[in-house]
Amino acid sequence: WDTRRHFSALFLPYCKLECEGYKVLDSADRKNTYGMGNAACDNDIEEAWYRFTGAAGSKMPESPPNKNTCGTHAPGWLNGRHPSVAEGKVSRQVCFNWDGNNCNWQAGIEVRNCDSFYVYKLVKSPGCQLRYCGSD
Repeated sequence: WDTRRHFSALFLPYCKLECEGYKVLDSADRKNTYGMGNAACDNDIEEAWYRFTGAAGSKMPESPPNKNTCGTHAPGWLNGRHPSVAEGKVSRQVCFNWDGNNCNWQAGIEVRNCDSFYVYKLVKSPGCQLRYCGSD
């Protein structure tokens, strides 16, 4: 009984859609080291699975970025840790940092570890000038 083979045969089909059928967030102005820029919004983002890559970084930060970074006023960060592969798809809260409150606004999302990267099922941000942020 090869547990790795059986685990893969049972588990991998369930993550295939998220880990292969995602949209890409790769613009440099999404990264936590970028300033405010044009104060972009994610209140019109399509609800879908996304992957941070390239100049945007590789994942969502797990601690609050400074306000007026990530190309917006209120950057979004993952309030909690990223899941392991074995945890599968998990629910998490994204907090948007503003005016001394690291979690001034919140959005519920889903996250999956695809072994070498993460994907996030993002929803429209709770308002304008709130934006999901990337990091290394």
